[in-house]
Amino acid sequence: MQNKILITVLLLFTITVFQPISAHASFFLFNIVRDIFGGGKHHDSPTSKPNSSNNSNSSLIKFGMQNSQVAEIQQYLIKGKYLSGKSDGIFGYQTLQAVKMFQRDSGLSDDGVVGSRTMNALKNFKSTKPKRTSPPSQKPSYHPPHDNGVPHYLYATPMLATAYTRYDEGCTDYTYRGTYLRRGLAAVDPDVIPLGTKLYIPGYGEAIADDIGGAIIGNHVDLAMDTLDEAFSWGKRDVTVYVLPKG
Repeated sequence: MQNKILITVLLLFTITVFQPISAHASFFLFNIVRDIFGGGKHHDSPTSKPNSSNNSNSSLIKFGMQNSQVAEIQQYLIKGKYLSGKSDGIFGYQTLQAVKMFQRDSGLSDDGVVGSRTMNALKNFKSTKPKRTSPPSQKPSYHPPHDNGVPHYLYATPMLATAYTRYDEGCTDYTYRGTYLRRGLAAVDPDVIPLGTKLYIPGYGEAIADDIGGAIIGNHVDLAMDTLDEAFSWGKRDVTVYVLPKG
């Protein structure tokens, strides 16, 4: 800073001694002084332009958000049979799985994020989710009871078994078929196991397929529990699900 002041004093002294000076020289000296104190910045920095990617990100609807746009997305998913229950405007786990499934069926990147392409596909969707055929091993046939406590059953199939309660995010007190949610009920993919089917799950017992969910796809059964502790204790298990005869 002291050097800058010294240079400025010398310039002023030069101007005083060699007066008069031309206007061009005055302008030249003025620029020199400004460069000394301004770091050589002759022009204001250009106004930063908004990042186009950030602008596009601001319009994305994703997991964890809660607003009217989420509710609108949920309504489209419910109409297309990708999501059950009512739209609550909360982008939770069930909505995330439903969005991913819709994106896969629509040939979109299944990232679970709703941008303009996914939203347009939802708005223009006129059908329901495609049917998923049951595995060939699920052809009905009678099997006698097992010594390990498995009752008479029609067929058995390996499935992923998870657990849920009415206290979970995105869940309500009632199943898709209107039954009060309690132990002894299960959510299934109705394209694999028809609603109303009676099931037996080792370690759990008997259950009625009474509910659906956006995350319940293919060979996946979600078992209703009465408490969160029961659900956490169950976790995720690979089990054999036995389909029981009616009655």
